[in-house]
Amino acid sequence: MTMTTNSKNTILLLVTALFLLLGACSNNGEDTGHEGGNDQEMKEEMDGMDHDDMNHSSSGEVPEGLKEAANPTYPVGSKAIIQDDHMKGMKGAEASISGAYETVVYTVTYTPTTGGEKVKDHKWVIHEEIAGYGEEPYTSGDEVVLDADHMEGMKDATATVESAEETTVYMVDFTPVTGGEEVKNHKWVTESELSPAE
Repeated sequence: MTMTTNSKNTILLLVTALFLLLGACSNNGEDTGHEGGNDQEMKEEMDGMDHDDMNHSSSGEVPEGLKEAANPTYPVGSKAIIQDDHMKGMKGAEASISGAYETVVYTVTYTPTTGGEKVKDHKWVIHEEIAGYGEEPYTSGDEVVLDADHMEGMKDATATVESAEETTVYMVDFTPVTGGEEVKNHKWVTESELSPAE
């Protein structure tokens, strides 16, 4: 009788564990839009996760040939408030300026070299992060090869330039407003995406 009770308890535990495992898989599918979601939901999820996969921090190294800004609005060491939300927890965070550079910034659309969905309107890639760049800036519709590695599968990917703007770009340190570790040397934030810290 004892053996039968123990056997029943073991089977019950195994079945419960199996249901929990299947439930977790099912929930994961719903969250990503890959299970039971329509194509539009999946597209929105993929667009939405664009910058969440970024390498938030960097070594602080910048591409060769990138010129420091002579008189930036936000000098190195000053504070500013980030007004854009490239990544979760970024908008509203106080940033410490760790670099200021004059260049052309691009939004680009590309398919990662690691496979997966196309990344649309990625902000930002700078002129000096495009393989074989020359003096002249690229324009909307140009096809380029990326030399940046902000995200997995970005480096060496073929991209289409969606927009181009000559401006000051900043490398910044900030702590996400959602909590977590400080992000060091984040690339890039444009001048229009910052406001003075009070």
